[in-house]
Amino acid sequence: MPEQPILICYDGSDDARRAIAAAAGLLLHRPVVVLEVTPPVTAEEEEAAFLSTGRDNLEQRLSDVRRTVHRGAQLARAHGFDASERIGVDGPVWKGVVAVADDLDASVIVVGSRGLGGAREVLEGSLSHDLARHAGRPLLIVPPAAKRG
Repeated sequence: MPEQPILICYDGSDDARRAIAAAAGLLLHRPVVVLEVTPPVTAEEEEAAFLSTGRDNLEQRLSDVRRTVHRGAQLARAHGFDASERIGVDGPVWKGVVAVADDLDASVIVVGSRGLGGAREVLEGSLSHDLARHAGRPLLIVPPAAKRG
């Protein structure tokens, strides 16, 4: 039976890079899938993009997401993981992550946290909190770096 992969959520942020490094320290020697999920393009975004550039907004977003997830997979490989890449389009983002984790039967989901609290978390949302509520599988949440000084 093949080993269940680790699913690493990666958005290019410092917190996501820290999550890969933390996962390597704890979970190395397992295959990983580096994932970026982008929300669907809204009708307003599509209209604005078409009027301003004539270019398909979803295709541009997917191109950006492919570059981001490729950099994340390269970083995971640099940390010693056998990493593959995957992207998704779903909204809210946590649903896309859970769907991919279910599809892969991931052993654990790894995600960096921005460390938001209170009103900022309500306004901006928290992928890590949403995953903790809905993933139904182990979740490694890597907190932001401690502030010195």
